[in-house]
Amino acid sequence: MPAGGGTGQGGLEETPDGGTLLVEPLAEQVVAAMGNAIPAEAAAMAGPLVGVMRQVGMSLWGAQVGQGLGQLATEVIGVTDIGIPLTDAGQVALVPRNMAEFGTGLNLDPKDVRLYLTMRETARHRLHAHAPWLRGHIISLVEAFARGITIDTSRLEEAVRDLDPSRPEALQQAFESGLFEPERTPAQQATLDRLEVALATIEGWVYDVVTQAAEDRLPSADALRETVRRARAAGGPAEDTFATLVGLELRPRRARDASNLFAVLRTQQGTEARDAVWGHPDLMPDATDLDDPLGYAERRGNPLELPPE
Repeated sequence: MPAGGGTGQGGLEETPDGGTLLVEPLAEQVVAAMGNAIPAEAAAMAGPLVGVMRQVGMSLWGAQVGQGLGQLATEVIGVTDIGIPLTDAGQVALVPRNMAEFGTGLNLDPKDVRLYLTMRETARHRLHAHAPWLRGHIISLVEAFARGITIDTSRLEEAVRDLDPSRPEALQQAFESGLFEPERTPAQQATLDRLEVALATIEGWVYDVVTQAAEDRLPSADALRETVRRARAAGGPAEDTFATLVGLELRPRRARDASNLFAVLRTQQGTEARDAVWGHPDLMPDATDLDDPLGYAERRGNPLELPPE
């Protein structure tokens, strides 16, 4: 099984496609929002400072995103750690140094740690191969969030009017006050709620599949599963990525709710029914389903019976 760079950097260097697909729609919309944020009258008052403000604002946003994504190099175990593959379908890549770091202090056989983490990585690849629409679904939610990015023009107009060109530090103070920070609309929040459910559902399925695969085969699986849970609760690659890009705080409880849902399906209807959830986008659980896993089948029907096209 190929692995990413032993330094922890190679994995990201080899995965430009997925990262670009997530960042590009946000970058384009942020640039557009900043370009249109300052009203013409205020721009005339500020003169050349307007161009400087726009450039600095975009640079600060880019630096924030770059720093956040750069941190992933020290965290990612595989190319699906954020929930979707960052490489072409089927290309599995693991980062040996980060796998070893994950096992530090666990007092477990390093081979068990590597095996468990590899099982999680391959489970996510299996999922995306079975549901090729899923990657596009996640990206489309990020794009929908991006389309709603707006900046409070009234705050900008007021800041430009009060800006003293003779005091360069005033411009820095304006940016530190969150001058160019986008507002979050109700529609964007609804999109983030759907994104959280989608990512939690992916993680919940992985929990259930790996738990079953490791049962009676890997004695340390329970300890490793709890270690993964704690790591994600503290902020893992997926949590950090979507917090950086769209301000989404993934709640660990949602992944547990999703794993409960898949466990219920597997217990009541078998593994085929559990996996059939990914056979069609309309079968994907929503927030209500995660809140009430026992009622999922009643609300959605048998997942083995696909909805009509």
